Amino acid sequence: MAQYVHKEHVENDINTTKLSFQEKIFPFLYRYGTLLVILLTVIGFSLANDKFLSYQNFTDILRSVSIITLLAIGVTISLIVGGFDLSVGSTASLATVTSAAALVLYRQETIIAILIPIAIGLLVGLLNSFFVVKVRLPDLLATLAVMYIINGLHLTFTKGFSIYNNMPLSEGGTAPGVFLPSFLFIGQGEIWSVPVPVIIMLIAVIVVHVILQQTRFGRLLYITGGNEEAARLSGVPVQRYKMYAYLLSAFFATLAGILLAARIGTGQVSAGAPLLMDGVAAAFIGFSVFGAGKPNVIGTFVGAVLIGILLNGLTMLNVPYYAQDIVKGSILIGALAFMYYEKKK
Repeated sequence: MAQYVHKEHVENDINTTKLSFQEKIFPFLYRYGTLLVILLTVIGFSLANDKFLSYQNFTDILRSVSIITLLAIGVTISLIVGGFDLSVGSTASLATVTSAAALVLYRQETIIAILIPIAIGLLVGLLNSFFVVKVRLPDLLATLAVMYIINGLHLTFTKGFSIYNNMPLSEGGTAPGVFLPSFLFIGQGEIWSVPVPVIIMLIAVIVVHVILQQTRFGRLLYITGGNEEAARLSGVPVQRYKMYAYLLSAFFATLAGILLAARIGTGQVSAGAPLLMDGVAAAFIGFSVFGAGKPNVIGTFVGAVLIGILLNGLTMLNVPYYAQDIVKGSILIGALAFMYYEKKK
């Protein structure tokens, strides 16, 4: 009998030790796992390729991260109000094409090539708001439909061709305009050796973070997404704040598309399509950064950094682009698994 009781106590001690270990390790990984993965990834790629940590490669990573981050900020804001904007990738494509068309096909100045895509992008945000808020369609279905509409519109406008300097026109001759140096500076220029897209990204991250965390507007966005019915009963104009969220989502997707056009110097059709998965992955990875457990811009930025480093490193190792999606999907699954495990606890 005494031996049995002793054995039971030993088993209880072992189970308690296991539980204590799990209680310590999982919260740590939940809070700092993304940063740990970034550190290990940088070390691994730098050992595999000595050019990975070069200044030129570092700036390339930052430029790509800036575009992903801006688009992911839009996804994050839609998630904050309990929505999900799937149209951000096609909105970025539309912005890329319209800014290129303004410059190359219609010989407009840089300011016009920026304002026109922003205006069109805000119209896309209003369209999403109308379907989600007024028609009350599920956000996934509404923004998916808008995504297809936008894709069809910009492919119809371009007839499936990219827009570039001296491109031949269907009616004969070549395009009258070119990508202006002032426009290309937005995506390719540097200020005090810091890439301009990185400066724009950092300003956007800081401003949006302060608005979301320190202002009444940001708190009401979180309240709307936390419990819509309770927010409505408390007097929060839920529909208006959902509209604001989709407008901001479209705005940041448009900004990402403009930067993409300025970076590559062409208006590539469907150029924003691959950015959708990257932006969504960055936003969901951001849930677990520092244990936030909710959509937040700082976490989204860290998630975008991880995605950018991975894509750059895999490309330098000559990993095919179609295989890179496997890695991104695996990381997204891992982030979601940690997030839902922690919430379940």
